[in-house]
Amino acid sequence: MLRYILRRLLQAIPVFFGTTFLLYFMVFSMPGDPILAMFGDRTPNEALYNQLVAQYNLDQPFVVQYLLYMKDLFTGNLGVTFSGRSVNEVFADAFPVTLMLVTMAVIFEFILAAGLGLISGLRAGKFSDQLNLVVALVLNSIPAFVAMFFAQYFIALGLGWAPVTVGANATWSTMWLPALTIALTLYVVGMRLMRGSVIEARSADYVRTAYAKGLTSKRVVPVHVARNSLIPVVTNTAASFGALIAGTTVTEGIFNIPGIGKVLYDAIIGGEGPTIVSFVTILTIMYIIVNILVDLLYAVLDPRIRYV
Repeated sequence: MLRYILRRLLQAIPVFFGTTFLLYFMVFSMPGDPILAMFGDRTPNEALYNQLVAQYNLDQPFVVQYLLYMKDLFTGNLGVTFSGRSVNEVFADAFPVTLMLVTMAVIFEFILAAGLGLISGLRAGKFSDQLNLVVALVLNSIPAFVAMFFAQYFIALGLGWAPVTVGANATWSTMWLPALTIALTLYVVGMRLMRGSVIEARSADYVRTAYAKGLTSKRVVPVHVARNSLIPVVTNTAASFGALIAGTTVTEGIFNIPGIGKVLYDAIIGGEGPTIVSFVTILTIMYIIVNILVDLLYAVLDPRIRYV
């Protein structure tokens, strides 16, 4: 197991450096002058302009800029925004909000995918299975932003069960509606994976043997069928977690959630390269770690898997 973890970490090193290099290149190759963009319609004097250019190392060659950035990154310094605020502080304020939203969404997604997928798999071809597939098809065909506007209008405004927008009051109780809406637009893939795995597991030899030994469905289904069928669902859920951490811009914009997505959107509009690069770099590291943890979780879910 230890050798496997070390090998995966070594494999992640070129991925990390390659991703950060390409990201840095794309962000700082964007047209326009980010220093002038800071001042809008105003024009800074030459001394102030040169000072800011030197402060953000924009007077250095690209490779030198990248190496200086990586040096600061490994010392825990994510840089400074064009407004003068530390990127570390901005991330520390925004990340817990996004993490809360994504955690809730992933939990809802997993429950829906595993629960409905198990029901469909155990009752394949019957009315409940067909109903699940039809509902999943309808939800999967609705764009996420449309579903969020519907949720705001009918649940928040119509029924008053949740606030229309979150704002600065980002808590578990105020963000359940956007989290559930995200889950309803994502659970379909996991549900179908769970359904297919359950159908396959029911016809497996080890399940037939369990029934032949006299075990009841109350024992066979959770231990032998559901547990082994969860592997693809866990993989899909983990992929959703990594994608949502960096992809909540639309959700946070519609529900006015002060998380990473909203900060990234504002940084892109303002051309704040340090914020964009630093945020996405951290998200890349998190995505790599999540994938390694998922691989290790396989051995817990399926005892047939061993890492050698």
